[in-house]
Amino acid sequence: MSSLPTLTPPSLGESVATDLSESLGAHRGAFAQCFGSAGGVRTFFSPGRVNLFGGHLDYNGGPVLPTAIDRGTFVAIRAREDGEVRMVSRFAEAEGRFKATELPVSPRGEWYDYPLGVLLALARLDESMAERMAGGFDVLFGGNLPVGAGLSSSASICVGTTFALDAVFGLGLDPVQRVEAALDAERSFVGVKCGIMDPYAVGFARPKHVLWLDCKDETFEHLPMDFDRVSIGVVDTGIQRRLARGEFNRRVTECAAAFDALRIYAPEARVLRDINRAVLSEHGYELDADLLRRATHVVEEVERTFVAREALLSGDLETLGRCMTETHASLRDRYDCSCEELDVLVHAATELGGALGARLTGAGFGGCAVMLIAAGDEQRVSEAVVGEYERRYGRRPPIAFFQGDEGPREIA
Repeated sequence: MSSLPTLTPPSLGESVATDLSESLGAHRGAFAQCFGSAGGVRTFFSPGRVNLFGGHLDYNGGPVLPTAIDRGTFVAIRAREDGEVRMVSRFAEAEGRFKATELPVSPRGEWYDYPLGVLLALARLDESMAERMAGGFDVLFGGNLPVGAGLSSSASICVGTTFALDAVFGLGLDPVQRVEAALDAERSFVGVKCGIMDPYAVGFARPKHVLWLDCKDETFEHLPMDFDRVSIGVVDTGIQRRLARGEFNRRVTECAAAFDALRIYAPEARVLRDINRAVLSEHGYELDADLLRRATHVVEEVERTFVAREALLSGDLETLGRCMTETHASLRDRYDCSCEELDVLVHAATELGGALGARLTGAGFGGCAVMLIAAGDEQRVSEAVVGEYERRYGRRPPIAFFQGDEGPREIA
C-alpha cells in the first residue's frame, strides 16, 4: 500500500459544489495510487447537513428541521478476500488496519473510529453481516465537506460507510437500519451522546426539502423549501470546536438531570421536550441555575420550532427568520454554546446585511453560522458579514451557499 499525500480538509470557501462524477473519478484515481489499482472499486457520496431549527432538541426528544447539503464525503471501496480491513483518509495520516474477524472493541482516538464503529454496529445487528464482510475491504475517504464546522462530517462518514458496505456486501439493510447503524457507531463506540437528527438528515435527504423530524417517536416528513425565494448561507468562524465533544456531552447530562427533577410533576413525560412551560414556571426554582437555563431553552425552543414549521408551510419568511435569530440568542444566553465570533457573524448578517435570520449551527462552541437569506440578497449579506468579521478579527471568513441534496448514493 502506497502512502498518499495528506490533504488539508477543505474550508467552507474551498468546498465548492462540483460535478460528483468527475470528483469521484479523481477520488478513484487516488484509491489506485493508495492501494495499487482501481479494479473493482465502487464509489459513493454521502452529504453533510445543516440544521435550521430545533437547536439541541434532538437528544431531548424535540422536533428539528435540518436539510442535507450538496457537499459531503467521498467513499471509494473494494472488497478483499484475505480478511484484512484497511481504512485511509485523504485528510489524516493515521491509517486503520484490522482483521475483519478481530476488530478492536474500544476506540483508538483516531478519525477511523467512526467507520470502525459502523463495522461493529453492523456485526451486532446481525451475525450474518459480519460473515459477509469477513473477507475484508480497502476503503479511501475524502470529500468536499469541511470538518469540524458543524456540518455533520461525522454523520456523513458514518452513513456513507453504512451505505457503501450495504451495497458492496449485499447486506440487505433498509434505510432505517442504515441510519441506526450509523447512529450506534457514534453513540456506542465513539462515545458521542448525540441525538438522531444528523444521521436521519443525511440518510433520508430529499432535494429542495427540509426534514421535519420528531426525535421522540422518530417519525418524519419532508417539507418543501422554496429556494426560488430563499437561500441558505453558511459562514465559518474558523474557530475549531475543540471543546465541542466534552461540552456537548455535558449539555446532554445537564438536560437529563433537569428532566429527572421535573418529570415527577409531569408523569406522562418521556423526555425533556414533554415538560411544558407551566411545569417549568412552577417548579423550575428546584433546579440549579445552569439546569434551569438549559431546560428553559429546550421548552421555548420546542415552541419556537413549531412556529417555524407553520411559517415555512405558509411562506412567512419574516417569521421564519425571526425564529432562527431568536434560537441563536437562546443558545447563546441559556445554553452557553456560542462564542464571540459566532455572535459577531449573526449580528452582522441580521443587523448589517439584512438577512432574514441567522444562528449557530451544529453543536456550537465555534464552527459555523447558518443564514436564511432572501433570494437576490446573497451578495449584500456576504459583503456585510465578511466586512464586519474582517474589521473585528483581521481575516475574511469563508462563506458559501447551498442547495439541498438527495442523500447517500453510488456514483459511477
